[in-house]
Amino acid sequence: MSSRTLPLLFINLGGEMLYILDQRLRAQNIPADKAKKVMNDIITTMFNKKFLEELFKPQELYSKKALRTVFDRLAHASIMRLNQASMDKLYDLMTMAFKYQVLLCPRPKDILLVSFNHMDAIKDFVKDTPTILSQVDETYRQLIEMYTPLSHGEFQLIRQTLLIFFQDMHIRVSIFLKDKVQNSNGRFVLPTSGPVPHGTQVPSLIRIFSCTGEELSRQQFNNGGNYNAALREGSFEIFGDRVTKLGTNMYSVSRPVETHMSGTSKSSAQHTKVNAAPNPLAKEELNLLARLMGGLEVQKPGNTDSGFRVNLFATDEEEEEALISRPDELSYGVINIQATKDLQANAELAKIMGEFTESGDQSPGASSKGDDLLAMMDGL
Repeated sequence: MSSRTLPLLFINLGGEMLYILDQRLRAQNIPADKAKKVMNDIITTMFNKKFLEELFKPQELYSKKALRTVFDRLAHASIMRLNQASMDKLYDLMTMAFKYQVLLCPRPKDILLVSFNHMDAIKDFVKDTPTILSQVDETYRQLIEMYTPLSHGEFQLIRQTLLIFFQDMHIRVSIFLKDKVQNSNGRFVLPTSGPVPHGTQVPSLIRIFSCTGEELSRQQFNNGGNYNAALREGSFEIFGDRVTKLGTNMYSVSRPVETHMSGTSKSSAQHTKVNAAPNPLAKEELNLLARLMGGLEVQKPGNTDSGFRVNLFATDEEEEEALISRPDELSYGVINIQATKDLQANAELAKIMGEFTESGDQSPGASSKGDDLLAMMDGL
């Protein structure tokens, strides 16, 4: 699996999260100053220097729950609050939108263009705040430095890693169902039309060559689709035309979105729970969270009255119903890891993590508590 996948996964999911929250803030008529504060606070936390240093270190992907924990913390980095059902729905929309974009990329390298579309939108959210804007520009430079030199094979490995991460997620989204790009079982429908990858030809011709490279014959065939050549390649610079629309905002106030758990996902989740097995990456999961959370400087609102709740459902009743009907296996608890620069706290966390992995003299109670936390982390 590719060790360069995590930053792209985080940035693209983060971009989708901001699109959705922006749409909901507008739909619920949240005052402009509060809505802007929410977006600014989340983006400031996303692009925190210390946090990004940990994120950009070469490392393998960890479990969905580890990443979900980070986004739970990130979504509550401001005065906005989401209850469990709305947070579940937010994460479902984020992941399914990015999964669809990865599937539609004409070539693996275009995943970087999708990431830049998300970055362009994030930059537009904070265009009037120079300090945050500089953080976003620095991330642009890191992305360009890390990813533009990669080969086509390395981008293919990144794409495969992302698809493996998303392969068991089949949440039905109303927008996708309405546009007939998603089936009722939650699986996406890939088109047999549109532009072919840049640098390739429209399929319709078979050429046969001799061992010396001389063309011997040509044969036309019906490609079964409506393909056309790519006009130009998208720009991989900080400023430029990305060409692709993948990664741009597909939400609007007039186009609400709903999510529905497919039967496949329910049975898959239950199957996972029954066939539980210890995960050897548990220690690495905790270490990853400790490092990432250490970089998340979440500021608590000084005045509790200034906070407000955002509902991703049409009504509070729908939200409550979704919370009750949600399968237990898919309800993620937030693991509260203190996100400060306090070295003593970090040292204490490291000590606790060490105790989880020790196989020496442990009391049954201590062992079970450690097992419970690891189970929560890894979906055992």
